Amino acid sequence: MDRQLGIVVEVDRCIGCRGCQVACKFQNNVSLGTSRNHTYTMGPVGEFPNLSMYFLTVMCQQCENPACVSVCPTGACYKDEDGVIRIDAEECIGCKSCLSACPFHANNFNAEMRIADKCTICAELREEGEEPACVKNCSGSALHYGDLNDPESEVSKLLAANEGHVYTLKDESGCKPSGRFILKNDRWIDVLPFEFDETFEGGAN
Repeated sequence: MDRQLGIVVEVDRCIGCRGCQVACKFQNNVSLGTSRNHTYTMGPVGEFPNLSMYFLTVMCQQCENPACVSVCPTGACYKDEDGVIRIDAEECIGCKSCLSACPFHANNFNAEMRIADKCTICAELREEGEEPACVKNCSGSALHYGDLNDPESEVSKLLAANEGHVYTLKDESGCKPSGRFILKNDRWIDVLPFEFDETFEGGAN
């Protein structure tokens, strides 16, 4: 079976510090005003005293059927041998088609270079045998990465140990995201995180 690298987030361990976002920007020289990952505040929802809230860190979901790849007119956006979606800066024409196509708002635009930009699970660090910047700098040890198609990988064992508490982002477009989220202490809110405020406008539900 082909490799499929992905990020697994233990949501209960995330404290919303955004250290992963800072580490990513520093490691990958992400341009000012953009980010390759985002930490959303999901909540509060419910009625007092039964309220719940959690932080959700989201980056490229390394989809099995990536919309960004299928719409790219030059082939600059592609899926590599590790299942990671990459962007060839030499081929990208800055049309932003991939940004519009991604249902998870995971791609961004480098205005200085006039090209699309996204999470590669720190390809350069992985090539040197190191962990991605977000993973190794997470103060709560909430982030993990590995081959989701290898049942012996750390992430596969982690997911198996938390069966019944594993979620993916809401997928109405058939992209089949590879990212996984483990949540045990709160109720999973099945809306895309950037739509949370709009969905729950007018008060917690």
